Amino acid sequence: MKRWIAAISAAVLVFTGTAVSVPESTAIAEDSSYNYGEALQKSMFFYEVQQSGELPDWNEVSWRSDSMTNDYIEGGWYDAGDHLKFTLTNAYSATMMAWGYLEYQDGVDAIGETEEYLNNLGWALDYVAECDLGDKVVYMIGDGSFDHVWWGSAEVYMAKYELQSGETERPYYTCNNSCIEAQMAASLAAGYLCFKDTDAERAEYYLDHAIACFERADENRAIGGDEAETSYYSISTFWDDLFYAANWLYMATGEQSYLDLCESDYIANLGTESQSTELKYTWGHCWDDVQQGATLLYAINTGDSTWKTQFQKHLEYWTTGYDGKQISYTSDGLAWLTNWGSLRHATTTTFLAYVAADELFADDTTYYEKYTEFADSTMNYCFGDNDDNFSYVVGMGDDYPQNYHHRTSSGIWDDQWTTIGTEKEHAHTLYGALVGGPQDSNGTYEDKIDNYQCNEVAIDYNAGYTAALCAMVSKYGGSTDDNFPEEETPKWTEFYVEACINQASDTYTEIKLQATNHSAWPARILHSISVNYYFDISEVLEAGATVDDLTVSLNYVEYDCTISDPIQYDGNIYYVKITFEDDAKIMPTGQSEHQAEVQFRIAAPSGTSYWSADNDYSYEGLVQQDVAETQYITMYDGDTLIWGVEPDGTTVSDVTTTTTTETTTTEETTTTTTETTTTISTEDSASESTTDTTEATTESTTETATESTADTDSTQTSDSDATMLCGDVNLDGSVTLADVVMLNKAVASVIELNTSATTNADCDGSNSIDGNDALVLLKFQVQLIQYIPYSG
Repeated sequence: MKRWIAAISAAVLVFTGTAVSVPESTAIAEDSSYNYGEALQKSMFFYEVQQSGELPDWNEVSWRSDSMTNDYIEGGWYDAGDHLKFTLTNAYSATMMAWGYLEYQDGVDAIGETEEYLNNLGWALDYVAECDLGDKVVYMIGDGSFDHVWWGSAEVYMAKYELQSGETERPYYTCNNSCIEAQMAASLAAGYLCFKDTDAERAEYYLDHAIACFERADENRAIGGDEAETSYYSISTFWDDLFYAANWLYMATGEQSYLDLCESDYIANLGTESQSTELKYTWGHCWDDVQQGATLLYAINTGDSTWKTQFQKHLEYWTTGYDGKQISYTSDGLAWLTNWGSLRHATTTTFLAYVAADELFADDTTYYEKYTEFADSTMNYCFGDNDDNFSYVVGMGDDYPQNYHHRTSSGIWDDQWTTIGTEKEHAHTLYGALVGGPQDSNGTYEDKIDNYQCNEVAIDYNAGYTAALCAMVSKYGGSTDDNFPEEETPKWTEFYVEACINQASDTYTEIKLQATNHSAWPARILHSISVNYYFDISEVLEAGATVDDLTVSLNYVEYDCTISDPIQYDGNIYYVKITFEDDAKIMPTGQSEHQAEVQFRIAAPSGTSYWSADNDYSYEGLVQQDVAETQYITMYDGDTLIWGVEPDGTTVSDVTTTTTTETTTTEETTTTTTETTTTISTEDSASESTTDTTEATTESTTETATESTADTDSTQTSDSDATMLCGDVNLDGSVTLADVVMLNKAVASVIELNTSATTNADCDGSNSIDGNDALVLLKFQVQLIQYIPYSG
């Protein structure tokens, strides 16, 4: 409630010119040059990169496409820089993201990121729920022995897997494991809380599975037979997971029995400090140890000061120390726990610190400031507040990791990445990914693709970090980038032909060519590849012969293909077309697949001397035995030119332009218009208004407000197009913080509302718009009143 009032008041005061006092404890973040809204937006991008299966319409990653669509359970997130799917890490990560949203929804709403956030959260939760088979769960999908030795993109993974194994579906594994099932229960219960007010059917679906998973986990109370996962995620205990899940189910259902189980069964079995009976407070909250997060929830749920004190031990350990124990600190200020994913641990503890400060220590200025400042400084360390001024978040700041360990974003086509010092440039920027970070307490970091400790990325690495960003946008604001993400253009040529002269004489020309697929935008397999070799038969005709006197032959083929008889292109210019069979998959999956070699010969009859290649279009620039790119041999996907220049000057860009023009149908234009209208009327007005709250000057505020009004009005063809909803000032179909901001702009005469917006802005039912309407809408946002219009 306090956070809502603060956020809305700040938005209001921006337009009245009144100064907003900032608590001293927020000085670190308030003075920061980092945009936490941008960071949260980019973290969502990272999770969209990780999506498996058929991608949803809202996925914004231009270089990703569908992958692993025939997995036993489709969807979910790939675990890290690989393509395995673990139910445990999907569930753990989803719980952390849900917790961040539940605790700091106001901040996510204020920057206009709610829809994107819930879309990504729901993507993982849907997968987790589907992995509940009723009597057991799917805990892993993928072949680890293949996955971790092959380097390539998700989109072409199955083609390579089938080529090597003969299998067309990845293996999946099931078990009963109280750790995994309890983590599933926790995530789905948290998901229920996130969706219950906006999508009741989906929320109930989550809750049903949450209860079922918890009951099975509690009944079994054992770590199951999940051998396939053990070498990646070796589970040590399950009591902390039951403790964690019980707290989430209590929050979701309100049933005291879940807390009773904690007291009667789980707490006595929780981890303790080494050679002590004292409950554990060292280490960190992570996929295999959720005891600290569960302790925090239990303290909040019970209100028991004993548990508040117990959790405080954990924060003291991470800050100034408790009972002689303190975490290591690097020389530039990072609380460093372990060499594997040090920033993962630090940022997850950061989130718990934010929650504890707000929920347990809000009335204790000393501890509130201590834990908040620890959290602020840790997050800002990730963005560049360190001795190297280096951002550990890809795509944030000017200096960030370039060699992150992630297959699909690398775009590599030949399965080669391990040669140190010769790493290929990544095809794509993995925006929003938090890398592992310093590998020792000295702060040592290496930006190398094979340094898994420093440069691995993972869904669980980003989970606590993302939750902490929810807190930061709630406390300090931020804005998203309306132009992010921009659609990527290829950094290299995706399809091309190389060729050379094998042999040549006055009776024949023999050519070696290689058709190449280095696609990565997205990586893809073309099933109708062909190449054209053009030649001029003028000298043949002058000798009294015809094109029928020539013979064409294939002398060597790497993949199944056919070669045509000469085909007339124009006048005396002919070509032969080499067509690769559908099963000849030229694909960016390895050294033997990314190129296909063909050697062919065009010959005049034996004993003649009239043949000459010197005037042949495709012969130009070719040399003996040394293949090189040539634009004069063209390459096609079906009938579409994808490489080279035809003899009449037609290029790939000409074909692209023509295709675009021809396919701009009335239906497509209508769709585009609809999408534009939706974007402007629902998102731009909200995001621009939110941006306004962070603007420093009246001039920039007024300018943005004017743009927002113009955009909103331009999308409404008539007042009858808008549905009346009292409080919905920006006409986006909902009543949010953005409406409060826009109403205050109108009251301050910064903008002028159209008829529909004016009708909705009358929040006190007085048939006029003034400051009281803004006050009523503010009260409604912070739930001081339950309905509008409200006359008092």
